[in-house]
Amino acid sequence: MANPALTEDAVSPGAVAWVLTSTAFVFLMTAGLGFFYGGLVRDTNIINTMMMSVVSMGIVTLTWVVFGFSWAFGDNGSTGFGMFVGNFDYSLWMDLDMKMWGDSGLPALVFAAFQMRFSAYCIMLALWSLLIYAPLCHWVWGPGGWIGEMGALDFAGGTVVHISSGVSGLVAGGILGPRRHVEKDLGPANVPFVILGGCLLWFGWLGFNGGSALSVTDGVAARAVATTFVASASSMLTWLALERILKGKSTSVGASVGAVAGLVCITPAAGFVTPGWSIAIGALGAPWCFATVELMNKINLVDDTLDAFGLHGSGGIAGAILTGIFAVEDGLIYSGSFLLLGKQIAGALAGVAFSAVGTAIIVGVMKLLLKLCIPEEHEVGGVDQHTHGESYHSPVKQYPKAKSSDVSESTEQPSETV
Repeated sequence: MANPALTEDAVSPGAVAWVLTSTAFVFLMTAGLGFFYGGLVRDTNIINTMMMSVVSMGIVTLTWVVFGFSWAFGDNGSTGFGMFVGNFDYSLWMDLDMKMWGDSGLPALVFAAFQMRFSAYCIMLALWSLLIYAPLCHWVWGPGGWIGEMGALDFAGGTVVHISSGVSGLVAGGILGPRRHVEKDLGPANVPFVILGGCLLWFGWLGFNGGSALSVTDGVAARAVATTFVASASSMLTWLALERILKGKSTSVGASVGAVAGLVCITPAAGFVTPGWSIAIGALGAPWCFATVELMNKINLVDDTLDAFGLHGSGGIAGAILTGIFAVEDGLIYSGSFLLLGKQIAGALAGVAFSAVGTAIIVGVMKLLLKLCIPEEHEVGGVDQHTHGESYHSPVKQYPKAKSSDVSESTEQPSETV
């Protein structure tokens, strides 16, 4: 893809404003994710869980600038090696500030900034973002990427972001093994954090999906924002109904989790389906994710305490399949053909396989070289204090008592009258 020189006439002010605003929305999602997951864990692990989201902003930013963006979107040809990974042309975002990104009306630097998405964890995050996310991003969206060339649709990252992260979390959890002390009956430590995180994610997701249109003139951005909002609402209400029917009570945590499930499911379809059909995507995606979460908790083979696979991995797969059914023009209900649906399933399975094998290799090698699991005493006492020297609960502060003479002087002073 040729990137012409940046000129005033070539720039689309509306597209630039929308994509930069969406970039800020997506940045806020990282904080939302920290609150969402921080509220679900023990109160002695809240800071460590939230810190994982905070530190990702630093690590992923640098890996994306140095190599990640170039490996994802560099043009390495449409055959051979170029079908699987880009090149080094855009390393360190070289000259992107002086070029346009194709015919999108966006300066290349704006496009690159919007595409950034969330000890041993830090090493794992850096390796995963370069070796799993960047190549998969190239397969789906990069020049010559084979999944994109095949014709599979992924509007904002159902396969690239959610299937990859959910499957990778499941595989990593399986290799690391379960925690030695699991208090399943304690429930979330901070429900308001979960609600706040869910609302921030919902807000930021409007930019996550809407900004992926990269334009404001063809109606796709408006459609993506509308379907994102509607699908999440539909999924949330469906999740609450399932809780009421199956467990007797609808919970605030369930409302937040259900909304996130809908956001995940609509991500690959956001710009390709109508708002009406997005209701169906939310209503169908919620039971799929609900059943996966319940199944994962019941069989208990992997310690997926935050339901990473149940929501993101499973929801990404559901979203890819539902896109093949409801996408305007080529979807099953419009065309009567299973062709797009087959491509969607093939693309999703490729994402599952690549993420699983790649993550297994990364974590397996790290396990040979590093200690990945925390010591048992740290697990029992809480990770926050041992790892960061901080605690969610402020220690009781001892303030010096006032001298008796100071107290008597203050009480003897006459009050002023008007």
